[in-house]
Amino acid sequence: MEAKKITSIELGRLVAIFVVVAMHCQMFLSYFLYQDTPWFGFIFNQSTRFAVPLFFLISGFLIQPKLTATPMTTLKRYCTPLMRVFIVWSVICLLMPFNLQTVLTDGYLAERSGYWGYLMQAPVNTLLEGGLVHLWFIPALMIAALITALLLNAGKGAWLLPIAVVLYVYGVLAGSYVNLTELWSPFFTRNGPFFSTLMFAIGFVIREKNIRTSSAQAIMLALVGMALHFSEAYWLTSFDQPFNGNDFLFGTLLWGTGTFLFLLAKPNLGNTPWVLSLSKSVLAIYVSHLPIIILMMNVAGGLQLNGPLKDAVVFSGTIILTLLLVKGVEKTPLNQWLFR
Repeated sequence: MEAKKITSIELGRLVAIFVVVAMHCQMFLSYFLYQDTPWFGFIFNQSTRFAVPLFFLISGFLIQPKLTATPMTTLKRYCTPLMRVFIVWSVICLLMPFNLQTVLTDGYLAERSGYWGYLMQAPVNTLLEGGLVHLWFIPALMIAALITALLLNAGKGAWLLPIAVVLYVYGVLAGSYVNLTELWSPFFTRNGPFFSTLMFAIGFVIREKNIRTSSAQAIMLALVGMALHFSEAYWLTSFDQPFNGNDFLFGTLLWGTGTFLFLLAKPNLGNTPWVLSLSKSVLAIYVSHLPIIILMMNVAGGLQLNGPLKDAVVFSGTIILTLLLVKGVEKTPLNQWLFR
C-alpha cells in the first residue's frame, strides 16, 4: 500500500497538530490547582508529548523510498522548501511584536529590542530555533534527513540506528536529566539532531523493513511508553526538573513509536475528504499557530479574561484564525513562500 493512501497517517498528523496548538496555548495553568500547583495543567502538557515525535516518525516513513534511491538529490528537494519556510517565518516572528501594550506605551523598538537581546544571549541555540521557539522543529527535521542521506550516500545505512540511539540517549541525559548527569551540551538538546534523528530513523526503518504490528500490540507499546514518560517526569521533579518541562524522555520514544504503529495497523482511519484536505496544511498550521496564539493572548489580556474563559477564547480563536489564514494564503501566490 502506498503511504499516500494510508489515511490514518493523515488523521494522525491532524490530531498531533491540534494537540500541539492546545499545548502551546498553556491551558489549565491557573485553575484545577492541587496544593497551589496546577497539576492538571502539568499532566495535560505532558500528555501532548507524543505529537512532535509522531511528526518525525511520519516524515522518515514517507521519505524512505526516495531517500534510499537518490539520497542527496532527495535531500536537496526536501530541504529547500523547508529552509525557505524556516527563514520566512523566522523573519516574521522576529519582526512581530509580542506585547501590544508595550508597543503602545514604549514603542515598537523598545518591545522588540528586549526579545532580540534575549535571542542573542544564546546564538547557536537561536540559530537552531529561528525567530520563535516552535520553529525548532524544521531545522531538527532537516538535520535528521541530512544525517540519514549522508549515511546512505556513503553506503553506511546500517549505522543510522546506532548513531541515532547514541544521539537520543545523550539528548535525554544532557536535557531533562541534566540535574543528575551534569552533562554539557552545546545548546538545548531538544533542538538539532539529538531527538529528531532517532524518531526519523525509526519511521525510515519501519517503511524500509515493512514492519507492522497488530493494533493491540501497538497500543500496548504506546501505553508502556506513556507510563514510562510520566514516571520519569514525576521522578525528575525530585531533582528540580519541572514536571511540565520535558519534551523527550526515554519513554517518549516508545510512546511515539507505538502511536505510529497503531496508525499503520488501522490504515483506513480518517478516510474522509475533510481529513485528506486539511492534512495537507499541517506544516502551514504548525508554523503560523504560535504567532496567532500570541495575538490571542494579547486579546485575552486586553479583555481581562481569566481561567477557563481565557483558555476557551485563546484556543478557539487560535484555531479559527489559523485555519482562516492558512486556507486564505493557500489560494494566493504567497503560499509557495509562506507554506512550502
